[in-house]
Amino acid sequence: MHTDRLSYLNYLLKNNSQIFSAIFIFVLMQGASAQTKMTRGEYIKKYSSIAIQEMAEFNIPASITLAQGIVESGDGNSRLAREANNHFGIKCHTGWEGDFVRENDDAPNECFRKYKDPLESYKDHSFFLSQRGRYASLFELEITDYKGWAKGLKKAGYATNPQYANMLIRIIEENNLQKYDLMGGDYVAVNPYPNEIPKNKNRKYEAFAVAGNDRKMFTNNGKKFIFARKGDDFYKIANDLNVYNFQIWKYNDLSKKDNLKEGDMVYIQKKRSKSKTDTYHYVKPGETMHSISQLYGIKLSKLYSNNRMKKGTSPRTGQMLWLQSKKPAK
Repeated sequence: MHTDRLSYLNYLLKNNSQIFSAIFIFVLMQGASAQTKMTRGEYIKKYSSIAIQEMAEFNIPASITLAQGIVESGDGNSRLAREANNHFGIKCHTGWEGDFVRENDDAPNECFRKYKDPLESYKDHSFFLSQRGRYASLFELEITDYKGWAKGLKKAGYATNPQYANMLIRIIEENNLQKYDLMGGDYVAVNPYPNEIPKNKNRKYEAFAVAGNDRKMFTNNGKKFIFARKGDDFYKIANDLNVYNFQIWKYNDLSKKDNLKEGDMVYIQKKRSKSKTDTYHYVKPGETMHSISQLYGIKLSKLYSNNRMKKGTSPRTGQMLWLQSKKPAK
């Protein structure tokens, strides 16, 4: 019986060599594909530094960025991640003019953004969250509040899965991703740099890091900023800090036609809706609503609304402006 089986196998191999060769090659390809599949640990190791850098620039917890990348890209193994470098499932949306791919999702054949590399995908994820109003409240949270971020993303409609927030939290805690929220970006210095404060400023700040072109970085009201140099414009600052021009004027309540002066505080993150430490401010001669909003790191529109003032109205010298909540109604 054993001899008969061997004879039959030799017959098949001899007469169906092309078929067996094709099957053999297919099996080899499947094995190679399985071998190149990225593990979760490999994904974290490969992209954690990018997530930390994005956190330093945009104030999005690195743990959240990594957890979202893991979920949305299947540890980097999804078709969108492999063929389109799209690690966050970001769809085209109105105004997208870049490359795209089609993929079935909530509806058949939906349009998803395609990037030249994963870094571009991570950068666009940061822009996506920071530029959409529905996520604005998340940037009021502490950088270590990954649970608040996870729940906020689900509430704002980032994903339709009802367990999305719990998935992110579980991945973060199982892989200890929260440790990355305590780390600075690649350009963060170990020791503080000497003060670099214009003489006309009466509030003290200490540089905590150095960015491109040796620009010293500071924090005010929990937001990162620099002091403008002589001859600075939006393009120079954006180029040095690896952000878009429009972010500079938008974050600082300016228009693209405005000019920067040496010593101006220039924020590279969205300002807050209120001060975390100061309750009110008495207007000094020469101060404007804009200069006060910069001084305390508060959005100009919020400074107006908190004081029940019409936008464009100038403050009076000696006037008390509320910095944390709305001025009590009379």
